[in-house]
Amino acid sequence: MTHRTRFAPSPTGHLHIGGARTALFSWLYARKHGGTFILRIEDTDLERSTVESVNAILEGMTWLGLEYDEGPFYQTHRFDRYGEVMEQLLEQGHAYRCYCTKEELDELRAGQMERKEKPRYDGRCRHRTEPRPGVSPVIRFRNAAEGEVAWDDLVRGRIAFRNSELDDLIIARSDGTPTYNFTVVVDDLDMKVSHVIRGDDHVNNTPRQINILKALGAELPHYGHVPMILGADGARLSKRHGAVSVMQYRDEGYLPEALLNYLVRLGWSYGDQEIFSIDEMIEYFEATDINHSASTFNPDKLLWLNHHYLMHSDPAHVAHHLRWHLGRLDIDPTDGPDPVEVVLAQRERSKTLVEMAQSSRFFYMDFDDYDPKSAQKNLTASSVPVLEELRRRLAGVETWEKEPLHAVLVFTAEDLGLKLGQVAQPLRVAVAGTAVSPPMDVTLYLLGQLRTLSRIDRALQHIQAKKD
Repeated sequence: MTHRTRFAPSPTGHLHIGGARTALFSWLYARKHGGTFILRIEDTDLERSTVESVNAILEGMTWLGLEYDEGPFYQTHRFDRYGEVMEQLLEQGHAYRCYCTKEELDELRAGQMERKEKPRYDGRCRHRTEPRPGVSPVIRFRNAAEGEVAWDDLVRGRIAFRNSELDDLIIARSDGTPTYNFTVVVDDLDMKVSHVIRGDDHVNNTPRQINILKALGAELPHYGHVPMILGADGARLSKRHGAVSVMQYRDEGYLPEALLNYLVRLGWSYGDQEIFSIDEMIEYFEATDINHSASTFNPDKLLWLNHHYLMHSDPAHVAHHLRWHLGRLDIDPTDGPDPVEVVLAQRERSKTLVEMAQSSRFFYMDFDDYDPKSAQKNLTASSVPVLEELRRRLAGVETWEKEPLHAVLVFTAEDLGLKLGQVAQPLRVAVAGTAVSPPMDVTLYLLGQLRTLSRIDRALQHIQAKKD
């Protein structure tokens, strides 16, 4: 069997967490089975679809590394094909033109509601053969009146609907534009989609789509409906939980691998394992192992995962993403230490790339001022002899490496009869502007000799200015 899956977002907003998880599950299923992953942009909602949203979706997919094998296909480019299939259904009697006005349908619905019946179209135009003057008809699918439609869902098991619960669905509006459930069917048919993995908010659409596929004589795909993601308060995940877009997590300093690892565990598990490489996700993933119940989004767990990936990923890979964050701070990464070295120095104390970039800014740019508390405690008159002696010795270092730099600190402390911290902290505040930085030998090595000496001079001037 050829496995072909698809991700089919509507470009009415950004790629959000729920959509990204659906894309990931579909991508993993295709990769595991040596199949094809298709990207389809369902942009028939002409009023709400935007180019900006399309670009945001494509950008999100690229950042996550969910490369697609075919596409992106745009539904708005396929209207001629939808028209062909629509005519086929009309000719075969599987669809008909409905001339009911909005007022008539409102009256029908009101009567059903009053009788406490389920609102549904009653099929009154099913046998109409003549057009109705002055009314532009919609086209409805002629749904079976009896029997049931059922499928074995990859996630939820056996699901069945009575056809009597399904009314005759509108598949083309009065202006001729096709509706969602119809375009999805034609696309899945033409693109030979074998497995549809999507959110469980589509469960009610599936029996309608299956019936249209059957009317077209098509082989049915396998369906899997994934439970929703909830916020910590138990409500469906939304903007108020911080889930604006996938790219927001990039902006906040998360690695794509960390987000993918977190998303794959939102509703799927493999024993007690928490950390998965991409290859492990592909090897172990099975749609039938997706949990039936909704998952709760936990920002703290995602942050923990991100720190793990910062610590254990290839430093060159982390540095690739760090450069982008340095750029957002108007830092040119070539004007200072190699970002790979910065990653190695900062990753233990950084939970996000934003933290890493901000705490590394002093390596590349002069800071505007000292942290007040750090300067008050460490840049004092008593620290002048320490800084002056350090400057003299550091100026004479011929090989600017960590070992000789560490030796300067140790010997200076010994010669002045001070503890190492009494030497290192004034120097740290002098060169970094704050009392927090990587180990002092690493900090000096990354900062470089010229910047180090310049910063010490500045600190001495700062102390003198306070005296005056």
